[in-house]
Amino acid sequence: MKKFFGGLLVFLIACLIAGLGWFFYIGIETANEFESHQSLESLVETTRAKEDYVPYDQVASSLYQATVAIEDARYYQHGAVDIPALIRAAASQVLPFIPKSGGSTITMQVVKNLYGMYHSSPRWKAAEIVLATRLEKICSKDEILSLYVNIINYGDHYHGINAASNGYFGIAPIELNPAQSTLLAGIPQSPSNFELSTHFEQAKAKQKLVLNAMVKNKMITQEQADEIYAYPCQPTVFSPYWQTGFAWSENQTGISGSESLILLPAF
Repeated sequence: MKKFFGGLLVFLIACLIAGLGWFFYIGIETANEFESHQSLESLVETTRAKEDYVPYDQVASSLYQATVAIEDARYYQHGAVDIPALIRAAASQVLPFIPKSGGSTITMQVVKNLYGMYHSSPRWKAAEIVLATRLEKICSKDEILSLYVNIINYGDHYHGINAASNGYFGIAPIELNPAQSTLLAGIPQSPSNFELSTHFEQAKAKQKLVLNAMVKNKMITQEQADEIYAYPCQPTVFSPYWQTGFAWSENQTGISGSESLILLPAF
């Protein structure tokens, strides 16, 4: 009986290794196919060359902290792929007692958005992992985080932090205060459900989760989180100029004027 179970274990391990080998073989082939049409390096260069691209040091540090806390808390500790998170995400799809979660790192999300691949087929997921690994060889962590905030969807047809900060608040990204930053950082996980024009209360609830994550990761204290959450951060502009392919009527906002906001101290 021991020999039987021992043999079965060896067989299962061999199958797992073969499966992983095949997965990464497909990933490399698919990644090469994508790069043959447009390389990662050229996509990065094209993105950075856009008129509305905001350099890393021209975005409020509070937005970066909030984004990392809610999207990928171990971003600066792991490589392109967070293996434990990936395993947990895979397990959550088949084991009902594990809360559903995603395993994509910020780097993987950047790759997904650069290539416009928003589905989760096994073939693309394998390529995404390979491409994310390649991206971390040509860009630093800060550079990748900068790419992320410049290309991600912040709802209401605002793509990128320049459009979001100007479109929602009428200010440059460097002027975002912690309340605005933590509100915006939660939107990309589900832009249509958290966009500020029609789902402000849901966005505020998400902001609470962002702040909880920041407290958990010792970025701020609970007292600071409570102060930030209580600070007014309702949008005052909703400028259609910054939106992509969508004219948003000011009459729909229910908000008028351009009330100035006092900046909270940076974290």
